[in-house]
Amino acid sequence: MMSAPPERFISQHVEAWRRDGVTLVQHFFTPEEVAAVRADFERVFGRSAGGDQPLNKKKDNEIGRFHGAQFKTLDAVPFDCSLALNLIVVHPALIAFAKAALGTDAVHLYQGQAWAKFTGDADYDRPFHTDFSNHTLTVPSDDAARNSVTILCYFTDVTDAHRAMHYVERTDSDKVAGPEASLNQDPTSQANLQNDLMHFERSSASPAGTAIPYSIDVYHRGTNLTAANGCRYAVMACFKKAGDESIGFHAWQFHHTKPWARIFDHASPEQLACFGVQTPGDRFWTPTTLARAQARYPGWDLTPYRAAAENA
Repeated sequence: MMSAPPERFISQHVEAWRRDGVTLVQHFFTPEEVAAVRADFERVFGRSAGGDQPLNKKKDNEIGRFHGAQFKTLDAVPFDCSLALNLIVVHPALIAFAKAALGTDAVHLYQGQAWAKFTGDADYDRPFHTDFSNHTLTVPSDDAARNSVTILCYFTDVTDAHRAMHYVERTDSDKVAGPEASLNQDPTSQANLQNDLMHFERSSASPAGTAIPYSIDVYHRGTNLTAANGCRYAVMACFKKAGDESIGFHAWQFHHTKPWARIFDHASPEQLACFGVQTPGDRFWTPTTLARAQARYPGWDLTPYRAAAENA
């Protein structure tokens, strides 16, 4: 179980996220945390380097496109590896940032993924897009705190040759178009949108240990991985306010065949609450549910749940 972290971010980072829709927080994770997560990436994905030459399949004058090869080395927690990668998506500092950004005391993790990318595996160049269309069935609120926060975390050094995410701050994209313009499938309109956004794009190139919170209405795109033998290890942690049914991605219960004991046996009640597990003191916890939960996860320390139930 991770202890409470030292200060990893300041109020200006939260303010920038609310204003611009995105902020970069370098040195968010310690060198020890980075090394442990990187070792898990190598164990899970079985590689630590890509090929000699990048793959580029773009057509002339095409900014980028989506295709299946870009997602082949993307998977959701939990993993058959150490606690480092399994619990990094609910690191106390990430939870703290999400609570501060969304202005709430309770958050749920609705997406938690590890994404390894290697030179030559795919052409990773993609067009500018926003994430709201596959995170909600409606549209982003104009109040940032009523949306969600995605936190992209780098666990390798990322330059523009290592597929750094490029983004456009909301204050700049508002000069071009709102996020709903990303839904327009007209080729001419899309080409104009992409070209206009490129005038404002910024690079997220940063050292390992950087966290990049951004909002579901922010225009961003992946760039190609061109470094010889290059790789990029990144984690995506998406948080929403607990009880917000309008936003979602993973149904954690659907992934029941994965090694959840690795998380349940070591996570704190606050971390488990991010997956939707009832907190100690909730009326769900009775002698029957406690016994059944212990049967499902024999290594889970239910002491705080039992204590709260006894004192209720």
